[in-house]
Amino acid sequence: MNNIKPLIIGIAGGSGSGKTFFLNSFLHHFKNDEVTLLSQDDYYIPAGEMTQEENKLYNFDLPSTIDDEQFLIDIKKLIKGEVVYKKEYNFNNPLAVVKILEINPAPIIIVEGLFILHFREIAESLDLRIFIEADEQIALLRRIKRDGMDRGYPEEDVLYKWENHVQPAYKEFLLPYRDACEKIVINNLDIPDDIIRITAEITDELKENFRTG
Repeated sequence: MNNIKPLIIGIAGGSGSGKTFFLNSFLHHFKNDEVTLLSQDDYYIPAGEMTQEENKLYNFDLPSTIDDEQFLIDIKKLIKGEVVYKKEYNFNNPLAVVKILEINPAPIIIVEGLFILHFREIAESLDLRIFIEADEQIALLRRIKRDGMDRGYPEEDVLYKWENHVQPAYKEFLLPYRDACEKIVINNLDIPDDIIRITAEITDELKENFRTG
C-alpha cells in the first residue's frame, strides 16, 4: 500500500435496522481492492467464558461480550497496511467448522457493529460515522423473522431477548451517539431500491471528496 491513510467508515445500527442489507449494498459500489470490512461480530468472546442467565440464555448485547482491545489492534493493523487474520464468528456453535478470515488492507476500511461508537478509541478512529435506524416495531418484526423463522429460535426466546437484552443495549450503548454521526439513514421500508439509491449517493460523495474512484 502507499503511505496515504485509509478512510475509516463506521456503520452502526440496532438489530432489525437493516444494517446488513445497507452494508452489502454499500460494498457493491466498490471494487474488491478498494474496500475492506472488519465486523464486530468476529470479536465476540466465546460463550463458554460468559455467564448464563437463569433461563439459560446468554446476553450477547453487552459491550463486555466483545474483545474490543483486539478489535482496535486489528483496525490499527489495517491502517498501517498489514493483513489481519481472524476467526469468523460462528454464532457460538461448537459444531461449526472454524473459518479463518484473511482481511486485507484497502483505501477504505469499513468497521461495523453495535458498539463501535461506544468503544471510545474505536469511535475516535472513524472518519465517517453512518447510523442506520428503523422504528422499533418494524425492527422487532424483522428480528422475529430472522431469529424465529430463518434461524429456528423459539419466538418466546426472541421476544425475551428483545425486551431484556436488545432494546436496553440499543438505548444505552448506541442511541446516545446517534446525533454525532455524519450520516443518519432511516430504513423503515423494505424497499431495496431506496437503500441502493442512498448507498450510491454516499459512495459518489466519498469518491468525489476522497478521490478513491
